[in-house]
Amino acid sequence: MINIDYNSAIIIMLSFGGLMFIIQLFYFLGPYSRMLKCSKQQNKLQENDNCPPLSVIMVTKDSASMLKENLPAILEQDYPEFEVIVVNDESSIEDENILKILGHTYQHLYRTFIPKTARYVSRKKLGIAMGIKASKYDWIVITEPYCKPTSKNWLRNLSRNFTPGTDIVLGYSNYESEKGLFAKRIISDMLLLSMRFLGRAIGGSPYMGIGRNMAYRKEVYLSHKGFHNQLPLLRGDDDLLINEISNKRNTKVCLSSDSIMRMPLPESKKQWKEEKIGYEVTGNHYKGYTRVSNSFETWTSLLFNIATVALLLTSILCKEWIIAASAFLLWILREAIAMTIFIKTAKAMGEKISLYFFFYDIFRPLYSLSLKIGYITRNKADYMRR
Repeated sequence: MINIDYNSAIIIMLSFGGLMFIIQLFYFLGPYSRMLKCSKQQNKLQENDNCPPLSVIMVTKDSASMLKENLPAILEQDYPEFEVIVVNDESSIEDENILKILGHTYQHLYRTFIPKTARYVSRKKLGIAMGIKASKYDWIVITEPYCKPTSKNWLRNLSRNFTPGTDIVLGYSNYESEKGLFAKRIISDMLLLSMRFLGRAIGGSPYMGIGRNMAYRKEVYLSHKGFHNQLPLLRGDDDLLINEISNKRNTKVCLSSDSIMRMPLPESKKQWKEEKIGYEVTGNHYKGYTRVSNSFETWTSLLFNIATVALLLTSILCKEWIIAASAFLLWILREAIAMTIFIKTAKAMGEKISLYFFFYDIFRPLYSLSLKIGYITRNKADYMRR
């Protein structure tokens, strides 16, 4: 017969749960809280007069409706001198027709195309490279046809950070607010991802960017030989490039309310999951410890919940009511801190997800596990150039 020393078990679980609690506080009171503070500071700044000329570049493929809806909002930015270069990747005739029509109205819209003969290279990377080569200006702003700025001052707010010594500016993007649990889930997921990578960048440890709302100098792109180090991969035109060229001195973050990019929800859950798995692929190539650190936070949140439940059950069995109450209060405190930071950050960035984060926070380790399983079970050739 096995003799169980419940007192020893309680002490071990209490110590372990306390350690997980401290780790969670480190993340939420540290990197994850920086985005909120930065947003508040930048919204108090006066109007920006630092507006060097810049080139906005995007690659389109069968995105005629998105171009028609979103491109005018970029072309009509309140900015003294800029050009918009759209690179057409073998799209249907509708894309070209929309670009021709808009070109008659907006003289600063330029278009080019990726040759059909181009093979054995990521066409997205080739398109961006062609756009950069065709650009006239030193500062390059990268976005997508399905993205729409929330303000006519989007470029002005980005350019506020185009200062000497700065080579990269990272902005915030997220999905349009819609009803339904799936919408709330992916908006919460994108916000937490942003709290991670933008918070790290604010703290001097940039490790990635998202190619819907970011800028960099053409000079640093060329000196790095563009996407030379990522040629075997289909993805990586945004996060891997920033991972390779960024450092604590040359990267800034733009988080004012006028600098936000919005995009429609994915057409299906499968499409969203494919995109997430794609970032799992490129994430394995990140330099430094940040990817491990992010995973560590996710799994310590799960371990904290498990330790709390185990401690509650054991304490109740042993009728240790004070320990049971302490464990429950510790869990409440962790959730209150996490919820407060997340909800305030969501409000600052214009997100309408209210209390859904409570459920997202509990289940996100399972979401993460499903993505890792999806990545492991996929044919790695699906993510390599052909």
